[in-house]
Amino acid sequence: MTVPTAVGLALGAAADLLLADPRRHHPVAGFGTVALAMERRTWRDSRAAGAGHVLVLAGAAAALGTTADRLVRGRPVTATLLTAAATWTVLGGTSLGRAATAMHSALAAGDLPAARAALPALAGRDPSGLGEAELARATVESVAENTSDAAVAPLFWGAVAGAPGLLAYRAVNTLDAMIGHRSPRYERFGWAAARLDDVANWLPARITAALTVACAPVAGGSARGGLRVWLRDGAAHPSPNSGRCEAATAGALGLRLGGRNVYGSRVEVRPPLGDGRIPAADDIRRAVRLSRAVWTAAAILASAGRLARARRR
Repeated sequence: MTVPTAVGLALGAAADLLLADPRRHHPVAGFGTVALAMERRTWRDSRAAGAGHVLVLAGAAAALGTTADRLVRGRPVTATLLTAAATWTVLGGTSLGRAATAMHSALAAGDLPAARAALPALAGRDPSGLGEAELARATVESVAENTSDAAVAPLFWGAVAGAPGLLAYRAVNTLDAMIGHRSPRYERFGWAAARLDDVANWLPARITAALTVACAPVAGGSARGGLRVWLRDGAAHPSPNSGRCEAATAGALGLRLGGRNVYGSRVEVRPPLGDGRIPAADDIRRAVRLSRAVWTAAAILASAGRLARARRR
């Protein structure tokens, strides 16, 4: 299954690059609907209840991938198509870039209401009081963070574990987005989802930072600056993973990220990442170009790594 997995990863990444996410009946949205229905029965103000919720749903996703793998064993063409479909389903790199580009278009047109309306597709912070600079910063930060979550991490787990890895990772990341945030309802119930997502993204986030450094020249950036800020500022961020990606992007593009973020009634003041200028609208396009280069490189490495495993056998 090693060669079909390698080819399937490449085909699925190409499909996302050309087509973005499936527009209708997205399987991830279906998973979210099931998770929400299950939460109505499983929710308790308890870490144990939250851990059980995550274990059942992520385990079911992994079991679905494992069963599918077994059904196509010995049929390389079908196995390749299965991996390609799973990869396309779980990747979100192109959709991320399109959402950021929509923000750039609104800011470039001077349409702040449209720009504020576009932010929820990228970040969970309250856009109502944000001006151009803060909207641009939020977008660049989201692109940096989600390059790992939406593209590099699923490709990594697909290379490690094929279709089960792809589906299990996306389940964990989706559950983190649904219940892993800080709020009175999810502080305890969402704890396991948030911690498991941290574990699943630990290595992919650092791969993303390294690829951001390597690909910086593609966006007219500085590899040296990206490496310097990543190593200096990456650990200052409250997230053990997002800070590495954001710091590498800040250094690569010569920007300063971080600052005051409002999430509903909660306010976070994050330390500065980088020592460049405040992001502007045009920096969004540079961040998107860098993101695309990073996750395309990750797709090539994921496929190549899987092929290398085949040669060693």
